[in-house]
Amino acid sequence: MTAYKQGILFPELFEETEMLKPVNVASVPQRSPFRYPGGKTWFVPTFRQWISQLYPRPNILVEPFAGGGIISLTALYENLVEKAVMVELDDEVAAVWESVVNNDVEWLADRILKFELTRENVIEEISRNPKNKKEKAFQTILKNRTLHGGILAEGSGFIKHGENGKGIRSRWYPRTIAKRLSDLKYIAGKIDFRCDDGLKVIKHFAANKNVAYFIDPPYTAGGKKAGRRLYKHYTINHNHLFSLCKTLKGHFLITYDNAEEVRTMARNHEFQMRLIPMTNTHHATMEELVIGKDLSWMDGSPMIREPEAEYEADGNKKKHRKKTERLITQT
Repeated sequence: MTAYKQGILFPELFEETEMLKPVNVASVPQRSPFRYPGGKTWFVPTFRQWISQLYPRPNILVEPFAGGGIISLTALYENLVEKAVMVELDDEVAAVWESVVNNDVEWLADRILKFELTRENVIEEISRNPKNKKEKAFQTILKNRTLHGGILAEGSGFIKHGENGKGIRSRWYPRTIAKRLSDLKYIAGKIDFRCDDGLKVIKHFAANKNVAYFIDPPYTAGGKKAGRRLYKHYTINHNHLFSLCKTLKGHFLITYDNAEEVRTMARNHEFQMRLIPMTNTHHATMEELVIGKDLSWMDGSPMIREPEAEYEADGNKKKHRKKTERLITQT
């Protein structure tokens, strides 16, 4: 097989399967204190389905690009794993999760309930130099809830209009945010948080069969700009990520933008792909890629396929045509 090159003769096609409807995020328990850009609340039902069918059930979930952490929190609250390793390189976001594991959630909750939210008070608060992690965490939550789209990256501005013209108050629900934070104390002991490089942490656990990975990297492959706009740390070697996943002894799921460069990397590493619908912030239905070693549990989801392929031996003009189409999604 190493003597053959594969060349695709036909464009990629999608199997004629009726597209599933996007998940109504209102039906998913909201566990995270963040209003996180690019968050995966909509993916929670699919994640439950995936991890519940794994046998044996993994003990540890590694989320190398945790962000708002909804997947890890869901896994812990619903006892789907015993421990979650949450990794986030953004120091502001990290301050919140570090405050959670350091038992500072009640202080944060109380600070949120007592804060009088006005534009002037917010500007004054976030301009201060925080004395410790919990103060930095409070500033982060404040910015996350008052900046447009919850975006913490440089250049983000305050919400102008928001819901019913409430401006920066439109996403500020102090009782709700405080309760979510307070509730985290029940699972904080099961969180192993690391302010670190996600790829480094993936490599650290690679040989452990009892680990599952949910990987949602910044969407910058294929020239996509979303990751650059939404996050401070958006630079990632996507091909290296795929190569790392090839070495994993445990199961993994990767979610990605439906870009040709991503599909190519998945093919090159012999991973399977499926499409899943989601609704973006503008309420438009889009498709994202789900990538893994075995996606047979996603029967019913649209499949990506290459209908025919041609193989040519190195240094030989003789060509061999594959008679049956190869479905990427088949095991």
